[in-house]
Amino acid sequence: MSEIAPKPEDQNIVARFESAMKELEELVARMESGDQPLEKALEDFERGVQLTRLCQQALDVAEQRVRILSEDNGDWEQPKATTSADDDLPL
Repeated sequence: MSEIAPKPEDQNIVARFESAMKELEELVARMESGDQPLEKALEDFERGVQLTRLCQQALDVAEQRVRILSEDNGDWEQPKATTSADDDLPL
């Protein structure tokens, strides 16, 4: 099976995804604290919407790559879910 190198723009969007997720987590923590003035909370909410859209685009790119790879490898099967003793542990 030949390896397909990710396109540079795909690598860029993956890096942006990681950065956006980190920023989004920070925004959520700030907003959940409830210590922000309304205007700052609205700004953070707007930024959160932008970051969410960027993350969705990155996930779309990843999904497309998985589909392409699975089509190239006709014998690929989706792994079946397995259970283990660890699955019963509370989080």
